[in-house]
Amino acid sequence: MSVFGSIMGKIFGGGAHTPPVQAAATPQATAASAPAVDVEVVLVGLAAKRGDALNWRSSIVDLMKLLDLDSSLAARKELAKELKYDGDMNDSAAMNIWLHKQVMRQVAANGGKVPAELKS
Repeated sequence: MSVFGSIMGKIFGGGAHTPPVQAAATPQATAASAPAVDVEVVLVGLAAKRGDALNWRSSIVDLMKLLDLDSSLAARKELAKELKYDGDMNDSAAMNIWLHKQVMRQVAANGGKVPAELKS
């Protein structure tokens, strides 16, 4: 399963929700088939169960940790490739900021209800 597919699976109930590879390019194609999920409610609930302070609202690393996914640089670079990041992958700070915003946008485009401040 792709890294983005794993993120979607965790947010949408842990199922095998794997959007097509081109989901990053044309996410609206899968939006109709995905269930409506309040992403903020899901993530707040997961954070409450964990009990540790993760900054998932702005950090892709913490978001991936919250979802019990590999948050290593290699995993984030793979996610960046999947989502068609065209910046310098050696500038991890810029890539991480872009990844968080792009993941939230893609989750929203695939049927998730995401607050506007998490997509911008």
